Amino acid sequence: MSTSSDKKENFFSEEISKKEQLKLKAIRDKNGVWFGLGMMGMVGWSVAVPTLAGAAIGVWLDKSYPQTFSWTLSLLLVGLVLGVIIAGYWVQNEDKEIHKNKDDE
Repeated sequence: MSTSSDKKENFFSEEISKKEQLKLKAIRDKNGVWFGLGMMGMVGWSVAVPTLAGAAIGVWLDKSYPQTFSWTLSLLLVGLVLGVIIAGYWVQNEDKEIHKNKDDE
């Protein structure tokens, strides 16, 4: 004989179980808001650092070894391209890991 209190307890137990599973999944998965912000930061830094390094080396080369072209602009573009390649590498690796984790589930 099932009473309404048994039904309430089962419902309550099922709800707690669902919430527990969601929390455990969130802990296992790193695809939260902070992960996304961290990834944007990593992509930003991986583009900014080579670009600024190229510009700084270019300024030094322009002062030390003047040419008919601008070392600063040339190396700034080289740094930018290198940064985009590095950022693409990071994003591609994270995308593979995310899809691998989803396939495992």
